[in-house]
Amino acid sequence: MKLTEIYSSGKTRFSLEVFPPKENKNKENDLLSTLRELERFRPALVSVTYGAGGSSREKSAGLVKRINNEAKLTPMPHFTCVCSNTQFIESYLKELEREGVENILALKGDPPKGFNDEEAFSHADELVAFIKDKTNLSIAVAGYPECHKDAKDFDSDIYFLKKKIDCGACAIFTQLFFDNKKFFAYLEKVKKANINVPVIPGILPVKNIAQLQKMTIMCGASIPLDMLHKYERFEDNSEDSIKLGIEIAIKQIEELIDNGANGIHLYTLNQRRMTYEILQHFN
Repeated sequence: MKLTEIYSSGKTRFSLEVFPPKENKNKENDLLSTLRELERFRPALVSVTYGAGGSSREKSAGLVKRINNEAKLTPMPHFTCVCSNTQFIESYLKELEREGVENILALKGDPPKGFNDEEAFSHADELVAFIKDKTNLSIAVAGYPECHKDAKDFDSDIYFLKKKIDCGACAIFTQLFFDNKKFFAYLEKVKKANINVPVIPGILPVKNIAQLQKMTIMCGASIPLDMLHKYERFEDNSEDSIKLGIEIAIKQIEELIDNGANGIHLYTLNQRRMTYEILQHFN
């Protein structure tokens, strides 16, 4: 099912993000087992991260195929244009289509250390236009409720988001955030720019304060002080800390749903328990 169909039902649809395990095949088998278990909650799709420069290309493609064939879920592979030429990009995308993939998340991506510059495109909007021209894939792009870290300012960030939509993207999946007020303000900026596609908020269930601080440094999301103080009361990975993460994520999601969110995209970090309990709460 394509993105336009998924988000036209009027119901809030949950989706999941996973990454190809770096370890042995058993880790991938464990992930597939978890996804088959989560199938009971009918997630709209499962996005699969992608490492540029060959760091996880084969693993990403292999995991996408297994999700499609074994877990019987709708995969949405990520694809970054760094370290890729047009011949490789077209070949890779056609392979995905032959496997029955219908959706893709198009990203510029961050170049790996010491990479050779063989980029076909400098910006994600160029990649979107290429995918639109060469395939029948339904294209999603990334959005940043607290502004992209490399953007000159918020107006510039929204300008480039609009370019991605004008080039053919039909949905926006946001970077993680913890303050819903920032997401609602972002929606107003999006609407003001005449961007009229579903904006799917990205939610990270946080299991401890170390993870909270690490992920926010990586992506630039701010941490509400009251949230930070709550995690400071518990040791990392304690039962109380994990329960707190589930509780905070559920409360955040409830407010988003109450305000008409088209979907909720859970950054699972390949963790079963928190994902399962959150999905169970809403089913």
